[in-house]
Amino acid sequence: MRFFYRNTCRREFPSLDLLRLQSINALPEVITIKQVHQIVDATTTLRMRTYFWTVYSLGLRLNEGLHLQVGDIDAARGLVHIHRGKGAKDRYITLPTSTLLMLREYWVTHRNKRWLFPADGRNHTLAKKGVSVAKTPMSEAAVQGAMKLITTKIDFGKKVSLHTLRHSYATHLLEAGVSLKFIQQALGHSSLQTTMIYLHLSETGEANARQVIEKIFVR
Repeated sequence: MRFFYRNTCRREFPSLDLLRLQSINALPEVITIKQVHQIVDATTTLRMRTYFWTVYSLGLRLNEGLHLQVGDIDAARGLVHIHRGKGAKDRYITLPTSTLLMLREYWVTHRNKRWLFPADGRNHTLAKKGVSVAKTPMSEAAVQGAMKLITTKIDFGKKVSLHTLRHSYATHLLEAGVSLKFIQQALGHSSLQTTMIYLHLSETGEANARQVIEKIFVR
């Protein structure tokens, strides 16, 4: 409102000078590597277990994980191509071996030609002769509901969501010595300042990112 009446449609309202926005520097919740494994191990279906591990080990946003496609996986180079990132920005992410193996294990259960996480449909109606014919990925509500059930049961004493896995990915890499610049690129942040907002738990350092990723994301 202050911007509108000061710049767009100018009005001399003295009360605008009294407006002050409180500066809130809320830090994101993160969980430990052990707690991430607890969540994954508590997941009862291969689909959700694979999705949770993929989102965590690649540092993905919820929808980036849901919209992963078969062609996005470059197993030969150990990379994942994110086409549909925030702001329509493409990026490549290092693919841990554990994640590749888990994705392969899950894919053979549905063999959808396009989606890595296809919609299942009511009563598995989107599968014909064991092959998924879904034209859309599974829903946000499905993965959010599964996460809520699991974290409520485990109860870490803090609010944990799918985005918590992304924050934890970045923090765990940072603590392991991976450079802030690498983490910025992996997360798809335009500005390094954005990355620094919540990567605050340890000093950054240089490290062989591939070796660190393989060490952290082991199943």
